[in-house]
Amino acid sequence: MTDKTEIAASDFRPAQRHIRLDTILRLRWLAVLGQLAAIFIVAQGLEFNVEIVPCVSIIALSAALNLGLQTLSNPLQRLEPMQAAGLLALNIVELAGLLFFTGGLQNPFSFLFLAPVLISATALPARVTFGLGLLAVACASVLFFFHLPLPWDSDDPLVLPPIYLVGVWLSIVLAIGVTSLYSFQVTEEARKLADALAATELVLTREQHLTQLDGLAAAAAHELGTPLATIFLISRELEKTVKDPGFAADLKTLREQTQRCRDILSKITQLSSTGAPFDRMKLSELIEEVVAPHRDFGVDIKVRIAVAAVAEPVGSRNPAILYGVGNIVENAVDFARTTVEVNAWWNKDTIELVISDDGPGIPPDILNRIGEPYLSRRRILDEGGGARRGLGLGVFIARTLLERTGAKVSFTNRTFPEHGAVVQITWLRERFEAIETFEETIG
Repeated sequence: MTDKTEIAASDFRPAQRHIRLDTILRLRWLAVLGQLAAIFIVAQGLEFNVEIVPCVSIIALSAALNLGLQTLSNPLQRLEPMQAAGLLALNIVELAGLLFFTGGLQNPFSFLFLAPVLISATALPARVTFGLGLLAVACASVLFFFHLPLPWDSDDPLVLPPIYLVGVWLSIVLAIGVTSLYSFQVTEEARKLADALAATELVLTREQHLTQLDGLAAAAAHELGTPLATIFLISRELEKTVKDPGFAADLKTLREQTQRCRDILSKITQLSSTGAPFDRMKLSELIEEVVAPHRDFGVDIKVRIAVAAVAEPVGSRNPAILYGVGNIVENAVDFARTTVEVNAWWNKDTIELVISDDGPGIPPDILNRIGEPYLSRRRILDEGGGARRGLGLGVFIARTLLERTGAKVSFTNRTFPEHGAVVQITWLRERFEAIETFEETIG
């Protein structure tokens, strides 16, 4: 069993990766101040011979660019990935220029090559981060061979062996690769989780909207009932008194259509009153409401309700529970070969619902990760018949909604030689029966 319910791309789009211009400008100004302070300390404090003019020229150009960007652009604007990458690449080139005049890889500040790549790993796409990493490695490689001497005491010059410089170069390369990859993975997981939670809120918002429409329908039916009844009575009385056959036929049609409107409003009122989210319903009724839409797909759905010594649990018709259990049942029907079983039992403390199928089961490599966002392997057909990859949020949303109602959800496979997936949902009976409102579920 894998994910069935997908979020359409038109309904939900993950957040684009952008970084504000103000963020990069702050970092660039910090770099300018730090570089000026380092040159001042080395030249004045330590009295080392530093190529001040070219170094200050590079820093001045960087500061001029910062002033230009702040003046001509809105610092709060969000840059496109390539624009942000261009500024970060410029940071790398500027640092390489400064290091060229101050000892190359012998300069301990050479590890600052890592900073722009890390920023990209946390805010920009992977291909951009990879490109910046290659640029940083290329600059470090050039500095290994070409650079001016490290500013040092002329009476006791520092000479580092080549093997040490190779180690410095290798450590820079490894630091860029390892830390950037780690930062990218952590940020990507956080981003996926945030997008998946946003999709969950989208589902809850839709459920709440439908609930509001349901209430409006009931109110409209109630308000329209009185004028329609008046029209019906007047048309019936006029039909009795009018002698013209043609006019009488029109009045009869008016009366019949008015009665039809009253019948439709009556059905709406009944649906609203029996389907309101505040109604109490037995566990067996909840299961039947979830299972009913999936009975006509060629799969035998067997519902077994265990007989218990205590009364059957009664809870609210909660949208989160209906959607969560419904999604799991839908998945089971989709991947079952012939049969889906829905078993329920309870006692005075616990309620347990077990949904199983005789399909291929959950792949072993994702069994321990099932329910995480973006874990889908499914391809679904779009309206034009073409294949597209879904976001894979259905099981995650279902699990999140159920856990918000206090349920514990676990995924396993049947024991060999049987095959198929098993989903176990467990509530504390007190918590299940205490769920009253939609707002409490999403709070």
